[in-house]
Parts: sequence; C-alpha cells; structure tokens
Amino acid sequence: MLASTDLHAARGRAAEILARAGIALTRAEIELIEIADFGLSRLEQIGLEVVVYVNTERVCAKELVLFPWQLCPEHKHPPFEGTPGKEETFRCRTGTVYLYTEGEPTPNPSAQVPKDGVFNVWHEVILRPGDQFTIEPNTRHWFQAGDEGAIVSEFSTESRDELDIFSDPRIQRATVVGET
Repeated sequence: MLASTDLHAARGRAAEILARAGIALTRAEIELIEIADFGLSRLEQIGLEVVVYVNTERVCAKELVLFPWQLCPEHKHPPFEGTPGKEETFRCRTGTVYLYTEGEPTPNPSAQVPKDGVFNVWHEVILRPGDQFTIEPNTRHWFQAGDEGAIVSEFSTESRDELDIFSDPRIQRATVVGET
C-alpha cells in the first residue's frame, strides 16, 4: 500500500522531472500522473510514474518517468480480444535505460536488481537519449533507469495495463492508496 502523501510527493517529483526536461504538461495531466508501486510498497526501487496522452483502440502515447535506479518489473502484454497484444516502442528522452527482453542473455548486465525479484530475461538493450527499441507483443521484458533516472516516451498499440502478466506473482498492477 502506498500512503497518499507518498503518492502526491511522487507525482510532484515526476512533474518536476518532466518540466526540467522541457516536457510541458497541463494541470489536469499533472493531477492524473499514475504512480505505480506494483503492490510492493517500494516505490523508489520498484515503480513507475506514467503520463498517458492518448489510449485508444488503435494507438497509445505515454511518458514513463523512472527515478534513479527505479525499475519496472518483468512482464508481458498478452493477446486480447483478437489482437496479438500490445506492441510498444520506447524512445529514451533523458537519462539511461537498461531494457531487458527475450534473447541471448548479456554477460555482466548493468541492472541493479533486488534479491527477492523475479527476472528471467537478460538480453540487455541500453537506451540513451534519442535511442529507441520496439518490443513485440507477448514478449517478456523489464527495464530500469540508471544513476540519473530517465524519461521514456512510449508509443504503442492499445494499452490494457490491467491485462499485463507479471513474472513475479506478488505484483499487482493497480496501486492501492491508503491515508496518511
């Protein structure tokens, strides 16, 4: 569970990071920044801050904000309603992103992962500002920011985050917020 004060602080921090990068948001967009702690209550280590610009049956565009060394846990976007699942392209805007996907494991990967996490794919793709990579539907992947944190623009087919399948059975996609 994430305390409401922590949620508001993370939302403000993400908005500041985006503003410093020259990414302008409306007041409404700032108020709707999604804070995902994946049900683990360890937002600084395992989490993601998300701005959704558009999400229709055909297209989705988001900004993903990662705090320093914060990671989004391993998951895949399965087929749904006759589609092959979400295809997504990540384009790094600021910082460094270590993206791990299916493929030949990288010796000595750069990630700093928690000992209690579930990580099965280790093919490392390093994204720096201007780099991009497309993840095919139903492909396991996870990613982590480096020392400076990162902003990633995501362009994809329809996003149905509630359908994501996580490798770690403890993960809950929807953040639960408590008082305080």
